[in-house]
Amino acid sequence: MTCIGQFMVLLNNTITSAALPDMQKRLDTTLTGLQWIVNGYVLAVAMLLLAGGVFADRFGGKHIFLGGMAVFTLASLLCSLSATVGWLLAARILQGIGAAALSPASLALLAAAYPVPQERVKAIGQWATFSGIGLAVGPAAGGILVEAFDWRAIFLINIPIGLVTLVVGARTLQHRRSSDAPPLDVPGQVLALVVVGTLTFGLIEAGELGWTSPLILSCFGATIVLLALFLTVEARVPTPMLPLRLFKLRLFSVSNVAMTIVGFGLMGSGFFLTQFFATVQGHSVMRSAMETLPNTLAMVVCSPYAARFAAKFGFRSVVTVGLVLAGIGLVTMADVQANTPYLNVWWRLAITGVGFGLTMSPLTGAAISSVGPSEGGLASGISSTTRQIGAVFGVAVLGAIVRTRQEQGASFGSGLNTAFLTAGIITLICAVITGLWLVRQRTPVADAPQTPRTDAPQRTVSRV
Repeated sequence: MTCIGQFMVLLNNTITSAALPDMQKRLDTTLTGLQWIVNGYVLAVAMLLLAGGVFADRFGGKHIFLGGMAVFTLASLLCSLSATVGWLLAARILQGIGAAALSPASLALLAAAYPVPQERVKAIGQWATFSGIGLAVGPAAGGILVEAFDWRAIFLINIPIGLVTLVVGARTLQHRRSSDAPPLDVPGQVLALVVVGTLTFGLIEAGELGWTSPLILSCFGATIVLLALFLTVEARVPTPMLPLRLFKLRLFSVSNVAMTIVGFGLMGSGFFLTQFFATVQGHSVMRSAMETLPNTLAMVVCSPYAARFAAKFGFRSVVTVGLVLAGIGLVTMADVQANTPYLNVWWRLAITGVGFGLTMSPLTGAAISSVGPSEGGLASGISSTTRQIGAVFGVAVLGAIVRTRQEQGASFGSGLNTAFLTAGIITLICAVITGLWLVRQRTPVADAPQTPRTDAPQRTVSRV
């Protein structure tokens, strides 16, 4: 049951991309509207993921899992019934709220059901496998459903799965809760949501209103003020959602910066892949979705081996190689044109997928191994959150670049080339950062956990 919940969360990260061309046509919306449809879900997941983990500990994983599944299923129904972009966006945000409860609760239930460490590692491995399958089958499943019906089918498919999971889960899942669960940092949670939401609004709408628009400049200014307020609050509250002391640890800081860039490049480029094949090259929705498979399949195939490579060669080597490959793949995508044959495109997608597949598990492992055993869950949650935040910014920034290029008279395809090039360069810069600094500090800071000076991963359980 818990694996099915995680499968649905990850499936809805990628299945929507296959339906974007059909949504744009049937809902008569712009690129900005499509950005909000995608980011409404991802933003809600990103900003409520840590809170979902706290609620799962405090009120019990079963209650939060079933509640999240109920919200997710209802929101999927509302998505399928939406007649306007505004209603669809509201339903997608609600769907993201359900997903933010589902994901950490599913992992909490899994950990509680397998108290023996060896069995728990195997169970979490299956959980991670379902996550990868959800990412991989999303584009193909979306293409088939949209081709056979329309974009609404990608949300309707969630309803029977959700209902069966609710009925079976209510009977089989066991209720457990932690007596020493930390309190929820409400001020920090609200401020974090407002900071990221304000910046995302400014980045997305800048392509429509212009970068020097008073509203956009006000958003950027408000983001700076709100961010300062958020940091002040987090430094003062007794149980912050984001302990700032962790960022004194170089391995923790660099791994989360890199994870943000991974989310930026992966989700930002993925947002445009189906649109490239459908809009620029004029292929059908299903064919376009299938043509993106080298990216997701390569990522899923490589991900299970990434942790093993990191154990043998160290976090820094594997992550840096992965970022270099992903950056090269994205830069080469900047050269594809409307008449570029697919035989000259698929390998670029595959290189990108291999690169990102080599980064995520080692980066999560690096974040976890940089802290003490009691904070491994927190570090894993922060790592997942930074990846989702990067995804939000990837869709927002690259979409703004495409819109700006179009406003300057360039074609949509030319705008995509610029977006892919930008994502590739940023990813390669991040590879330089990890190559230089993805290691432990020589002398641990006073309030940091005392750990061995090595960048090789320790045996631990991580979220993938």
